[in-house]
Amino acid sequence: MKFDAIDQQAVNTVRMLSVAQIEKANSGHPGLPLGAAPMAYVLYRNHLTVTPKDSHWFNRDRFILSAGHGSAMLYSLQHLAGFNVTQDDLKHFRQFGSRTPGHPEYGVVDGVEATTGPLGQGLGMAVGMAMAERHMAARFPKMVDHFTYVLCGDGDLMEGISHEAMGLAGHQALGKLIVLFDSNDVSLDGNKSRSFGENMQQRAEAEGWTYQKVEDGNDLNAIDQAITNAKQDLEHPSMIEVRTVIGFGANGAGTNAVHGKPLAKEDFAALKVTLGWHLPDFEVPNAVRQRFAETLGRRGNTAHAAWVAQTQSLRPAESAALARAAANLLPQLPEQPNTLIPEMCSGRDAGKIAMNAFAKLAPEMWGGAADLASSTKTVIDNSSLFTPEHPEGRNIAFGVREFAMGAALNGMALHGGSRVFGSTFLVFSDYLKPAIRLAAMQHLPVTFVFTHDSIAVGEDGPTHEPIEQLTMLRSIPNTVVLRPADGQETAAAWRVALTRQNGPTVIVLTRQDLPQLSVKVPPVNRGAYVVSAVPDGKRQDGILMASGSEVHLAMQAQTELAKSGRFVSVVSVPSFELFAQQSRSYQEMVLPRTITHRVAIEMASPLSWGRFVGLDGTVVGMETFGASGDPDRVMTHFGFTPQHVADVYLQLDSTVLKRVASQF
Repeated sequence: MKFDAIDQQAVNTVRMLSVAQIEKANSGHPGLPLGAAPMAYVLYRNHLTVTPKDSHWFNRDRFILSAGHGSAMLYSLQHLAGFNVTQDDLKHFRQFGSRTPGHPEYGVVDGVEATTGPLGQGLGMAVGMAMAERHMAARFPKMVDHFTYVLCGDGDLMEGISHEAMGLAGHQALGKLIVLFDSNDVSLDGNKSRSFGENMQQRAEAEGWTYQKVEDGNDLNAIDQAITNAKQDLEHPSMIEVRTVIGFGANGAGTNAVHGKPLAKEDFAALKVTLGWHLPDFEVPNAVRQRFAETLGRRGNTAHAAWVAQTQSLRPAESAALARAAANLLPQLPEQPNTLIPEMCSGRDAGKIAMNAFAKLAPEMWGGAADLASSTKTVIDNSSLFTPEHPEGRNIAFGVREFAMGAALNGMALHGGSRVFGSTFLVFSDYLKPAIRLAAMQHLPVTFVFTHDSIAVGEDGPTHEPIEQLTMLRSIPNTVVLRPADGQETAAAWRVALTRQNGPTVIVLTRQDLPQLSVKVPPVNRGAYVVSAVPDGKRQDGILMASGSEVHLAMQAQTELAKSGRFVSVVSVPSFELFAQQSRSYQEMVLPRTITHRVAIEMASPLSWGRFVGLDGTVVGMETFGASGDPDRVMTHFGFTPQHVADVYLQLDSTVLKRVASQF
């Protein structure tokens, strides 16, 4: 279908709906919608295969607005396409409680595929979606076959994650990934030349992408042809650089003045004259609605109907598996995997055993590591690497790309049909924290496995010994952090991660071997439990609490204190978040309020523990960075010995008395 005057009117409708939202809210970014509306319209009109009547259809194309500050344009397109984005929603753009927030939010706006705004992460998530599409197509031939489209800007491509993500996509030859680059030479502070001068063609081609350039961002035919060309090359991801004018048609067009603030009233009026727009704000010409219905609407409905009909011919087992994948469900998992964990076993080795036991039951599981799988032990046995030649492979070599790994995992989870995991050392969680944050915000069940969890790393020294990372991870809302104390707790932690549906789970594991505790089926899902109680007939004097390897240290200190006639319980606290969700009665049973003598032990920053130890307790933790040396020598130097923990506990009486005396 050739482009005509109605199509130009449709482009201007997208522009004017977008700017009307921003003007009414007196807040937003008019520059991108005015400049990028033509390329976005061509994508929706001729290429994007979606259906608003089933916005979660498993085989739909995915479109990610990585430049999320242009959200008004996305909402305008979703409204015109027939998604559940009403005119009233547009009028409440950026207002508290509205369904059209300042940046696109997954699960809030119908048809929005990912939460974007932090630049570069949309591109990273799109890479993960394209990986998931290829993997799902290998699992369900002919039932999964779609494209992933991205619209990004200069800012996205300045972010370091864009290099990681593009390198990963090129190496994986993700031919169904197509990026529309809104190239306008302007960033928030001024001309792009102030800070960015890369040759995008050379960069894209060096990273294994095909590259095309559209010189005029208003040339609908040229944009259409470029997308058509890109879809025909299934061996390489495609970048289409579209030269645009930021704020096209407005006063200040081509400058940063129109990037991120509403137009003045007189400028808005002048824009209408420039674009020949005579309709009231938020009004849509009938011919434009009809054009969307007869192009995007008809294409999506036809493809959806054909796909539904094809599902009827599947074998029962395949049909059930596809339905389960589309619903993001896993098979029923046992309480503990039916596998033997050695008496002495590191957290990472126990994690490998448990992960593989569950992976045998759940073909949806796949993932990898940031070039550390041999150290983190996150390899699914009897499966190949995920490669272009082996898309069925369940092990992913992300390379030393922690941030891109996190974003790609989020994209894989957003695509659906997968239960994904990624791993690195705990200290390197810093590199991918923004992706964990977006996983939590989007309620994605991604599992992050972090090993080498403390100063017990030893010889690698303070650069590799995490101190503040546990506190950082525990501070992220809607994130469950699990630091198991032995192999059985590790197995239980994996089950918690795999049964959790509404947010990410972090499993933190040791490199060093640990003995097994006496509890065979530990209640890790309750967050904390008494692992060693006060002997019968003895009066409880206090509580020692810890996570991970330090639980064993606490039990040794318990023995030391008993020699002094001080009887304490030991509480394993694998998850602060899960413990906080328990009933008051359970929390009271584990940490009785009347027992105020409390010491927490963790080879990390003590900041997390205040809520549990109270004003009369204390924490044996790390207030400095670690040191390089033999692990036992390092731990002894920093006070992580049974005797030192016992001494700290015994000092509580004098500390409390001093505190009370100081009040008088």
